[in-house]
Amino acid sequence: MDPATLAGLAIAFGMVLMGILVEGASPMSVVLPAPMILVIGGTLGIGLASSTMKDAIRTYSSLPKFLFFKKPDLDKTVETVVGLADRARREGLLSLEDAARDVDDPFLQSGLQAAIDGTDPDDLREMLEDRVSSKKSLDKTIAKYWNTMGGYAPTVGIVGTVVSLTHVLENLAQPDELGHMIAAAFVATLWGLLTANFIFLPLGARVTRVSELEVAHMEMSIEGLLAIQAGANPRLVGQRLRSLMPPDLVKEAA
Repeated sequence: MDPATLAGLAIAFGMVLMGILVEGASPMSVVLPAPMILVIGGTLGIGLASSTMKDAIRTYSSLPKFLFFKKPDLDKTVETVVGLADRARREGLLSLEDAARDVDDPFLQSGLQAAIDGTDPDDLREMLEDRVSSKKSLDKTIAKYWNTMGGYAPTVGIVGTVVSLTHVLENLAQPDELGHMIAAAFVATLWGLLTANFIFLPLGARVTRVSELEVAHMEMSIEGLLAIQAGANPRLVGQRLRSLMPPDLVKEAA
């Protein structure tokens, strides 16, 4: 699991809490049910209204996957592909029938099986690239959903503040209560900014980055599969795939 997002959110909210304490205020002064319900509930509702029910279900159900994402082991993939290429060169492509069942990566496994079944190389590339394209499109939709809510949340916070200030103006005859009520009114704006910049927008960026890493892994797998199918030299296959890896990982793999 890559802990960056969870650790980052913990640090960000921790700094907000520390700022409140340094100011000598109570953290409970910003934990007010009414503005939190309005901002969070209103933003979630607007997010749903701006998309489809299927997109919403897909977005929330995929959240654990993106939060607890485990970065693909590119070096292990290269070793697997090189081993398969070596066996295919020595024994033929059909000899990989049993080895395909032991491949952990579903994308690599299905592509390898298609190659073993005799799929034309051009058709195989097109089929695999279509799968990559579909994944990119799906992930883009999920990221857009989070980013859309990140855009709406601050405005919803302002709406909450205006609603609260309207209540303040109705109680001008109670000057002793005005300070507390005005402070409470601005809590809605605070939660609008917090949820946008500390939750929704970071989640959208997280989805985008995870998608980039997964797509890069899939594209590298495509090159490996086509090389296996073509009967390429295993050493050259390894060199080709490592050329697609980030330089720091190539050094580790060397």
